[in-house]
Amino acid sequence: MKCTLKRTGEILAQEVEVADTYFTRLKGLMFRRTMKKGTGLLLDPCPQIHTCFMRFKIDAIFFDKNGLVLYVAEEMKPWRFGRFVRGSRYTLELPGGFLAGRVRPGDEVILS
Repeated sequence: MKCTLKRTGEILAQEVEVADTYFTRLKGLMFRRTMKKGTGLLLDPCPQIHTCFMRFKIDAIFFDKNGLVLYVAEEMKPWRFGRFVRGSRYTLELPGGFLAGRVRPGDEVILS
């Protein structure tokens, strides 16, 4: 699966791994050494994230069931707790620093 920003047509992640069970969401990116460019982890459902036990920064896009971006967290450091995003169905975690202001609330993302 890939994720595209509808406004620009930019591919945000060419390879998206899905975490849609309690255990896969709980594990998330914990204990991984790094995250490759062009990859992402889609958490479903997920209105809030943490970076405990992680070794690197991440960017995160929170969006609803229709792909509407509700909140963007950039360069979340390890051992942090993100805010609860009301209405968020999905969270896409990407390598830290990748977004650099390109995605903002109100944008739409497409999963295909």
